[in-house]
Amino acid sequence: MFNKKIIILLFLLLLYQSPLLSKSTSFEEIDSKNLSRYFSGIVAFENKQNSKALNYFNSSKILINLHDPYLEKFVMSLILEGKVSQAINLIKANRKKSNSNFFEAYILLSLDSIKKDDINKALEILAEVPETLLKERLYYIIVNSLKEYAYVFKNKKIPQEIKNFGNLSFIAETFQRCYLGDNNTSSYFSKLINNSEADYSRYIYFYLTHLIEIDKIDEAKAITDELNYINTTLLLSQGKSWIENNKLNKFSKVFSCSNPNDILGEFLFLISNLYSSQNEFEKSNFYLNLSNYLNPKFVFNLSLIAENLYLNENYEKSKIVLKKFKEDQDFYYWFRLKKEAQIISKTRNKKEALNYITSNFEKIKNPNNKFTFDIANFHKNSKEYTKAIKYYSLIIESLKQKPELKSDLLYRRGGSYERLKDYSNADKDLLNSLKINPDDAYVLNYLAYSWLERDYKIEEAIEMLEKAYASESEDPYIIDSIGWAYYLINNFVKAEKFLKRAVELMPEDPIVNDHYGDILWKLDRKIQARYFWSMVLEMKDADKELLDKIQTKLVEGLINS
Repeated sequence: MFNKKIIILLFLLLLYQSPLLSKSTSFEEIDSKNLSRYFSGIVAFENKQNSKALNYFNSSKILINLHDPYLEKFVMSLILEGKVSQAINLIKANRKKSNSNFFEAYILLSLDSIKKDDINKALEILAEVPETLLKERLYYIIVNSLKEYAYVFKNKKIPQEIKNFGNLSFIAETFQRCYLGDNNTSSYFSKLINNSEADYSRYIYFYLTHLIEIDKIDEAKAITDELNYINTTLLLSQGKSWIENNKLNKFSKVFSCSNPNDILGEFLFLISNLYSSQNEFEKSNFYLNLSNYLNPKFVFNLSLIAENLYLNENYEKSKIVLKKFKEDQDFYYWFRLKKEAQIISKTRNKKEALNYITSNFEKIKNPNNKFTFDIANFHKNSKEYTKAIKYYSLIIESLKQKPELKSDLLYRRGGSYERLKDYSNADKDLLNSLKINPDDAYVLNYLAYSWLERDYKIEEAIEMLEKAYASESEDPYIIDSIGWAYYLINNFVKAEKFLKRAVELMPEDPIVNDHYGDILWKLDRKIQARYFWSMVLEMKDADKELLDKIQTKLVEGLINS
């Protein structure tokens, strides 16, 4: 009895403030074993251990009629595990009960009806969504957007009155016109992908699909001919690859505007992205799984699930999702290999990760510039600068008429030369990069900081840093650089102002903390200086050379200060 009371107390502490807590529930009706499992399920769910949560919820199903929030948490866990049909059946079994009156239940039931081509039923369900739930802006947008899609599917025309949700509405209308075979579809896609308010390059892929469907192959090829793999999105790169290799049938195998499930799946992917941009990864994965439920052929959207799982450090599940990408999907297979290498780096070590990605890269016949660019970056990040330079050089030599791409590659190769202390070639590359793009704040910062470290052209370096700071005043690396520049010309008061801000923005960066300690010492704030130096000793990113210098400073202070 005592144990049961403890469990109930913990349960109430966790759920007391929830507006969904059923006041009618008597905990005396719930045996301690089921209550304990439910409590454990909630804890696991909140800790993003969804598989474990689902196991607990499955083993305490007796609570489904005793505690209203149980069904919602159980359904969410099922969806996050990709068990959408099971979740829908569970909601249907409880349709007339109060425990099914949560937002996601209405969405699931409406999508199930649309998938079964029962549009009238879908509209009925969407009309039942309580006004209290629609007070949340994104819920309101989702429901009304689904109503408009359902109207189009039912009446085969665009509704006369459309709610204006900005670009989201324009995207929806573009796909709806594509579904209807409207003559203005190409015009809508063109306006969408040329919109300067945001990056809508993803929709070039669907425009290509549309052009191929209406047999305008030359127009599709003309678009992809203008694209370069290095700065093109993953999805669009895959489409470009298919067109270049004359695999046009691949497009219709994964998406068709004429299929309601396909275009709704894309809408749900967009909603997933909105949640992901707000770091709400569970809700993002919820809508991603619904997108996959409607259009399981379009496996490419699973890359976002893999990424979300990776960001949540759920590496094993991320690897399971990554296995969905096969070798005939060359760009997504390469994405899989890169992400697997990153997981190896996180769970084992960088050397093993580099060996993994390098061995797979060497198996590729005639790798394109994107793959070569990625392998160069892997080598650079692993401090294998000579090999990185080799791959950057291969790409630079192939880019005769692409100055905007060459600028970034020169910056990356120049940085690799600088790390090798080959300052002649480093300066040459970085200055050539600035000739192409003289206002690039990051190249200005890198070159100027390199000169500061070498006590070379200090005044010119400060001018470059002031220009970079004017452009990117909130970038912590640029703030650190300009602060260090003022330190080198003995303007310690001004230097402290910048370095204090840099430490606030990057409290875990060893270089920034070291710099701030030096400036505090010069300002005769020696206790504080030693505090920031000692902090560096606890930072995992500090290299041995810096740690040795810090040890000396802690004993002797700044020599010759």
